[in-house]
Formats: sequence, C-alpha cells, structure tokens
Amino acid sequence: MQAEVHAPPEWQRIDFISDLHLGADTPETFAAWAAYLQGTPAEAVFILGDLFEVWVGDDARLDGFDARCAEVLTAAARQRHISFMVGNRDFLVGQQMLDACGVTALADPCLLTAFGQRVLLTHGDALCLADTEYQAFRSLVRSAAWQTEFLSKSLEARRRFARDVRNQSEMRKKDQPSPASWVDIDTPAALDWLRRANAPTLIHGHTHRPATETLGAGCVRHVLSDWDLDHPPLRSEVLRLSASGLARLSWTEALT
Repeated sequence: MQAEVHAPPEWQRIDFISDLHLGADTPETFAAWAAYLQGTPAEAVFILGDLFEVWVGDDARLDGFDARCAEVLTAAARQRHISFMVGNRDFLVGQQMLDACGVTALADPCLLTAFGQRVLLTHGDALCLADTEYQAFRSLVRSAAWQTEFLSKSLEARRRFARDVRNQSEMRKKDQPSPASWVDIDTPAALDWLRRANAPTLIHGHTHRPATETLGAGCVRHVLSDWDLDHPPLRSEVLRLSASGLARLSWTEALT
C-alpha cells in the first residue's frame, strides 16, 4: 500500500528541500540551512534526502559536526513539522536519530495530499535505472544484513569506509563533471509510480538539475535544487507548496 501523508488544515505552506550534502567543509551551506529552518514561515518542511553528505549511524549525532546538525533539527522541530526521507548519501539515518530530534520519518516514495492536490514525493535515486552500477550498490547497502554488519563496526571504521566511498564517487564525477551529464530518472518508471499513486505530480531531488518538466500522460515533475553556498555557482532553492500552487524561492526569499 502507498505510504501517505495528509496535510492538516493548519498547514498553509509546505516547503521541500533536498541535496544539501551538509558537511564540516561546507560551513556557508550549513549556516544558510540553519537560518532557513529557524526562520521559514512554512508550517511543514519536507527534507527529501541527502541532507548530509554522509551518515554512518545514529551514534554519530552525539559529537562534532553531526551533533550541530542534530541540534538545528531539534530546534526546528519545536517550531514546525519536519519530515525526513533518506537519500543515497544518508540512507543510514534511523529512527533513533529522528526520534531524538523530533523529526518524522518519510517513506520513499510517499504520497502527500494537500490543498486538494496529490503529490508523489521521492528522493529520486530509485528511479535512476540506467545507473546500473549504483542500483546494484543501492540494493546491497539497503539490505538489513549489510546494515546490521556495517553498524556493528566502530564509528571510526564506519567513517573511514564512508570517506573511501565518497572518494570513489568524486572520481566517478570527474568523468561526468556536469550534472547535465548525470543519469536522470527513468520516465516510464516515474509514470508508472504516478499512475499507481493516482497522482499527476512528482517532486524529487537527487539529480541536481532543478526544473519543472512535463513527463507525459498529463503528469509533471518538479526537480529540487541541491544547495551549495561554499562553491560557485551558488544555489539554495526551496520549493514551496501552498493553496496557490508551487513556487521556487531562494532560501532568503523563503523566509518571507
């Protein structure tokens, strides 16, 4: 059965963000994210994956940069509803972390009903079927057996593994330096998801190619922006849903 979230009447604005890839080496992005979560007037913020550049287990939240991120999430969740969907970089964010911060877990995919609309939400990586190497890796690391074994290792060993995976990913990107050359979602698969959810609208991240595009069959997708305020070109877009429709805003515009 399709996971569903029904927006309560008091939600007048719902914000969507993804792909911030927060890390200790992106202080400007972290500062903007923290200021945005503190100041947005939205009653709900949906984080659709890859909030963190890497997450190696919920015990990481207890010190260092990850603890600062947990503090920001906790403070924000006291002000408004915060939902979190795991991405390909932070798929190990677990219930322990979310409960500690007061954040609601979001299934992937998930159907949101709000303002008389049906909107299907996903991180997007599961739809990038042409990236067969990644899909094989995704299947492995999402398995309960792999995660149980991985999380049994020491925190330092897990961080060392994550650094190695990140380095390999960066090497792959050198062969495809522009997001425009990265694998996109599979349109027939996306349309099938939308058909089964009885929803005409898809919102996703992952591809770092913000756009609004027609998929066909009366369906449209809205691709979220990644955030990076530490390296040009600077980008930090929020997608806001209200009764008047969807609007793309910079993070500073989203504060009003």
